[in-house]
Amino acid sequence: MHFAVLVFASVATMTTFGLDNGLMRTPPMGWLAWERYRCDIDCKNDPKNCISENLFIDMADRLFEDGWKELGYVYVNIDDCWSSMERDKDGRLQPDPNRFPGGIQHLARYMHDRGLKLGIYGDMGTHTCGGYPGTTLDKIEIDAQTFADWEVDMFKFDGCYSNAVEQELGYPLMSKALNATGRPIGYSCSWPAYQGGLPPKVNYTQLGQICNLWRNYGDIQDSWNSVLSIVDWFFENQDVLATAAGPGRWNDPDMLVIGDFGLSMEQSRSQMALWAIMAAPLFMSNDLRTISSGAQSILQNKMIISINQDPLGIQGRRILKEKVGIEVFWRPLSNNASALVFFSRRTDMPYRYKTSLSKLNYTTGSYKFTDVYTGKTDVLKDSTEFVVSVNPTGVVMWYVSAPGKLKYHPFIRGGKLHGPAYDAEENTFPRVFL
Repeated sequence: MHFAVLVFASVATMTTFGLDNGLMRTPPMGWLAWERYRCDIDCKNDPKNCISENLFIDMADRLFEDGWKELGYVYVNIDDCWSSMERDKDGRLQPDPNRFPGGIQHLARYMHDRGLKLGIYGDMGTHTCGGYPGTTLDKIEIDAQTFADWEVDMFKFDGCYSNAVEQELGYPLMSKALNATGRPIGYSCSWPAYQGGLPPKVNYTQLGQICNLWRNYGDIQDSWNSVLSIVDWFFENQDVLATAAGPGRWNDPDMLVIGDFGLSMEQSRSQMALWAIMAAPLFMSNDLRTISSGAQSILQNKMIISINQDPLGIQGRRILKEKVGIEVFWRPLSNNASALVFFSRRTDMPYRYKTSLSKLNYTTGSYKFTDVYTGKTDVLKDSTEFVVSVNPTGVVMWYVSAPGKLKYHPFIRGGKLHGPAYDAEENTFPRVFL
């Protein structure tokens, strides 16, 4: 027998407005250097892997030539350790002249010539996390203009070596300064990660007004334990986080580490599926020059990408947590569709999980489902019991569609019910299992 505790969904009303720059109406996708390459600046002994213009050109070439760009992976993002240790004579940041001899604008134009975008990193403290010059409050305007002059497309603003008062002033000021340049620059804020990620210290209404995405939690590491800790935190706090997200404003659980060293193929499929359910930005941090075919097929899965990029922009939720170690996640999608993920926390053997769509709160009718990893397609009645075999630490993920009206779990935006979320004829909320 399955065990689940029946609770009613409680959704806090939260009115949010996306940053008024028209950017990132779906979660941004691309490649980011940090998790895989950190602050490797030893270009003499490690020229292919050090933080240099050659590394970013190599990754841009792979995105352009290996089918990534067409799927939406368009950002190539520089993280920490790119700059010189000193500002120039005019007080502007400047790249390390040995590792970036062509300059940042040259790199941006290399991206743009290939239909890609360039992201760059800064920190609002006295120094970046890696010890390079920071962007203190008096440097915000000049640094924003510098990035615009360099034709940068995205800016991540970290918070090392700064305090809560400086962050409260600096993150909104940088948003205003970026917009004032006249160049569309996507804005990633690390502010909530430095304030515990939750109200009352974190005001998600304000974040939605000034940032396109934000880091809520600590840095991901190349390990399954790290992925699990992020998943746990995000879904344990889903009532707060899901209402904050939407087109132009995204929670960011951090990078995809698929294709690195710490995850099995099953765990890689799990990270990809759960990040899609969360409507998370998809920033890979790996070596695209040597990535395995298995990892590449996961990251290039068109159906999972389409789920992640669904234009409704509703962040999914965990709806069921079983004592046997199986969890079920759900996300509403456009065109009366939805996504389901059956996830196993077990580490012993594949588990045959038996349920039905009606038990997962789908209303009466027939539903077409597609397994996004195998491509298997079938039709199920809501009352028909089925079994999914979920491998240890793995997932089964379905795209579910039906011709008729679906009754979904409730979401509230702007004080009004949205969805499909609420059965107006029955005047009832659907059940949510946790």
